[in-house]
Amino acid sequence: MSNENLRDLNAFVIIAEEGSFTRAAARLGVSQSALSQTVRNLEERVGIRLLNRTTRNVSPTEAGERLLSEVAPALEQIDRGFAQLSSLRERPSGTIRLSADEYAILSLLWPALERFLAFYPEINVELVTDYGRTDVVRERFDAGVRRGKLVSKDMIALRIGPDIPMAIVGAPSCFAERKPPKRPQDLSDHVCINLRLPTHGEFFAWTFSKGGKDLRVTTEGRLVFTSVVQVRQACLAGFGLAYLPLDFVASHIASGELVEVLADWRKTFEGYHLYYPNRRQHPPALAVLIDALRYRN
Repeated sequence: MSNENLRDLNAFVIIAEEGSFTRAAARLGVSQSALSQTVRNLEERVGIRLLNRTTRNVSPTEAGERLLSEVAPALEQIDRGFAQLSSLRERPSGTIRLSADEYAILSLLWPALERFLAFYPEINVELVTDYGRTDVVRERFDAGVRRGKLVSKDMIALRIGPDIPMAIVGAPSCFAERKPPKRPQDLSDHVCINLRLPTHGEFFAWTFSKGGKDLRVTTEGRLVFTSVVQVRQACLAGFGLAYLPLDFVASHIASGELVEVLADWRKTFEGYHLYYPNRRQHPPALAVLIDALRYRN
């Protein structure tokens, strides 16, 4: 690709992001007339209109949207490559603020951060436990972590973990007087331990899947927690059945401390993604963290 094409594509992406020639020109440090000529030159080379222009805003045409979906990630990857080169020249430093739910922190973030922080001693990390769909820009986070389908469409999302199968488990004592449930509706005969989502206030829904259809069941019991760690502890102590990520209880199932039921109704959620604003450049500390968390299956 020629330098001219690369420069013009970069200008096109920034105009699409800003939705305005005025803001894009200010961001690039060029005049509006020069920027308009750049887009005209690009459209003449590709032979199709890429932007719809009105007096109030600018938006990509269908062809522009298609080009944007291909070009923006490539340009971001180029930026990330240069950021990584810069990190070899100057050690990244500063504080990274991340928002994530508790299980994401336990299962993915902390294991990765143990290695990451040892390698980058000048980087500090603030982890905030949050179950909501946090607006990372408004709340001044550098990035957030949520299951894939919970990430806003205007964010860049990067998968950082595998899909999450859920399991219904209980201590063997839970089945001494009550038969194991054969279908989700049978849970009404059992004592269950619920997780209340601190951000929303409601219980985390016990969702099942079979034959391509999902089913939600309301459960009741004596205990409610706001932490999956406490739910697991109470479950191990025999205080009821729990709905938890399979990986979080797999070792206890293998040891016989917990028994899984309704395995044929197991629901699998999409894996966790790191999400962050659609910016062309990131602080070096965030750039190296993005690379460290990237999911490589």
